Amino acid sequence: MALRPVQVNIKALDGPAVGWFWAEALGWDAYSPGVTTYVGPAGGLVWPEPVGVGIDVVPVPEAKTATKNRVHLDLATTSAAHQTELVARLKARGATPVDVGQGEVPWVVLADPEGNEFCVLEPREVYRDTGPIAAVVVDCADPQAMARFWGTATDWTLHEVTDDQAALRSAEGVGPYLEFLRTPDVKSVPDRVHLDLLPYPGDDRAAEVARLRALGATDLDLGQGDVPWTCLSDPEGHEFCVLSAP
Repeated sequence: MALRPVQVNIKALDGPAVGWFWAEALGWDAYSPGVTTYVGPAGGLVWPEPVGVGIDVVPVPEAKTATKNRVHLDLATTSAAHQTELVARLKARGATPVDVGQGEVPWVVLADPEGNEFCVLEPREVYRDTGPIAAVVVDCADPQAMARFWGTATDWTLHEVTDDQAALRSAEGVGPYLEFLRTPDVKSVPDRVHLDLLPYPGDDRAAEVARLRALGATDLDLGQGDVPWTCLSDPEGHEFCVLSAP
């Protein structure tokens, strides 16, 4: 039994506009199959995305607070020129530079039009085949414990683990990494960005949710009501959802 990360969920006041921004950022298309705006590779809506993870932008009435998100995306680039071009293009489409205390670093920290932070990385060999999303990055207190939970929750392979960071990736070696970085701050507001997980065909969502609870996940009531997914928190309080199979 295992779950597959299938999409990054981003809350937004203006879902279509934020979806359009992320489609531009990733070189993908934005689709509107219903209330949400889904961002995935060009060529038509395919869900779940068979190789990497998509982005699902969900409209909400609350704006982002000034608090830095504890989950963000790192975008991959293929050359210094590509990094420069992508940063300039995203600024022209509403991204703004952000200082999160990064100092002098070779990557660029930006925020989307609603303030969600992300990084445009310098070229790195480790991300050469991830696609446009290099990594989904989670701030945490204990990367090793988070890697244990998420590695057992999913079937992703552990690639690196130290006291300060840990990285997982699909067992097939495709798509982005899931990375955990030790940070001194603590979670204080609901996550604006979170992961959605999906059972594999033939697996039972209720059984998977029970398995996650046994691993340390807790139930989460966000006022979602009667919906075909289950909202949970990981051992450090990061929200995530277990979806129903299509």
